[in-house]
Amino acid sequence: MNALIHIIRHGRTFANTNGLYCGSTDVSLSETGIREILEYKEKGIYPEAELFITSGLKRTVETLRLIYGDVDYITVAGLREYNFGEFEMHSHYELEHRNEYQAWITDEAGDVCCPCGESRIGFCKRVEQGINDVLDEMERRRAGSAAVICHGGVIMAIMHILFPGERNYYEWQPDNGLGYTLQYSDGNFSGYRSIDPCK
Repeated sequence: MNALIHIIRHGRTFANTNGLYCGSTDVSLSETGIREILEYKEKGIYPEAELFITSGLKRTVETLRLIYGDVDYITVAGLREYNFGEFEMHSHYELEHRNEYQAWITDEAGDVCCPCGESRIGFCKRVEQGINDVLDEMERRRAGSAAVICHGGVIMAIMHILFPGERNYYEWQPDNGLGYTLQYSDGNFSGYRSIDPCK
């Protein structure tokens, strides 16, 4: 199967604007987020696709609707954002004095869990299965392209998994509404390009 997979970060939310850890909390786009997505759409940065996929959270479905209209879509729950557990909807400044938070943000191995949440290793395994689910759906439906509206953390994990050593894990995160087009051929991801109004 030869395919293009467009992974696009959802539009901005109030949590993004206020620097809150927002993973499993189901928030909507802000007015600013809606406006930014529509401006990007007007610039023509979003590629066409045959298959549409979201994580199922409101912010991804709303972004899909703004970009592509009232299309049918598939939900891949494995592509939901990181579950921050007790850190959900708090900022770094609210948490920085907590020992378990310091243990999590200084964890280089990726095996420290947020209390009642996920570890980075566990999250990456879940996301990797999510990408395999996307490929399975594309194969089953004989789709040559897919638009996947997901989350900043999910995109970081995908790019870190597929293109190891190319960048620091956190450097892969695109701004809201932007992302990457992945090239898939002969059973492998062979390259990528940015979805970005400046490129």
